[in-house]
Amino acid sequence: MTLPRLDASRARDLVGRFAGQPVLVVGDVMLDRFIVGRVTRISPEAPVPVVQFQSDYVRLGGAANVAHNLAALGGRPSLVGIVGADGAASRLREQLALAGVNVDGLVEDRGRPTTEKVRVVTERNQQVARIDYEHDADASGAVEAALVECIARLGQGAKVLLVSDYLKGAITRPVFESLLAVVSGSASHGSAGPRTAGSAEAAAVRIPLIVDPKIPHLAAYAGATLVTPNHHEAEVATHLRVRTDKEARQAARDFRARTQCEAVLITRGEQGMWLSGPDAEGSIPAVAREVSDVTGAGDTVVATLSLALAAGGTMAEAATLANHAAGIVVGKFGPATLTAPELLQQFGI
Repeated sequence: MTLPRLDASRARDLVGRFAGQPVLVVGDVMLDRFIVGRVTRISPEAPVPVVQFQSDYVRLGGAANVAHNLAALGGRPSLVGIVGADGAASRLREQLALAGVNVDGLVEDRGRPTTEKVRVVTERNQQVARIDYEHDADASGAVEAALVECIARLGQGAKVLLVSDYLKGAITRPVFESLLAVVSGSASHGSAGPRTAGSAEAAAVRIPLIVDPKIPHLAAYAGATLVTPNHHEAEVATHLRVRTDKEARQAARDFRARTQCEAVLITRGEQGMWLSGPDAEGSIPAVAREVSDVTGAGDTVVATLSLALAAGGTMAEAATLANHAAGIVVGKFGPATLTAPELLQQFGI
């Protein structure tokens, strides 16, 4: 079963309401640094290429890339995560501020470095090596308490809560429970949430909580509105092969049951996506495009989903917009973003 196409008029309406939507992102922030050079020979010291340095640059990664995508699409993101007391943290804050992301929720942990991935690449964007600076132990003590406090403070007024879990220590059970507490508080105050296909004007009882997951934390995601595993993660979690739509449907249903979440969106690469929710179930065909780099595509997916739901879209409409957004960023190198006009161009607007 293929979900209905999203027409241009409805896409324009939803994307037009992206601007200023407040979204709280909680997760593992990273800095991606690229060292670019030319390879012309093999080292006489070892069978490795010699890279002649040409340039270097940094990009936002992990939860920081999610927040960057939200800002690029017109949203108003706030970010909660952990950084070290180092130069990478300063560069991260600087890049986030330039992107228009609220960094009041970045908690400093002097016991760990800021997560930084340094990639050595050729001038043709071929990766030669990667060096990771990280400490992935779960946050605890004062750092964990500070994360919980930031979520309680910055979650007020957010239209969507978004978890970007990269298993680097920011997402612990108390941290996730603090997000559920914000959701519960929004429900008691009657905050608007995602619309259902059968009641487009009816306010939902709570704001959405979207999770970009990691398998070891599946048990902690109970109560989430939408979880977005890729097909490899869905296979591991359900012990099912995911190749056909029929297999994707069963895996999504099993994944929902295991995580006790409301809906699941499996991203399937060149096969598109599969949505399984209470009001919609079916496949979303991939948008045909030449793939340059899939790094960070999942960040773009969850950012677009969040803004579409905040704008009043149904789960199926949000997934369709996210599918088009992913089709754009995979044509770019490294963690990338897109703008609202770029997204609307996919609908001939």
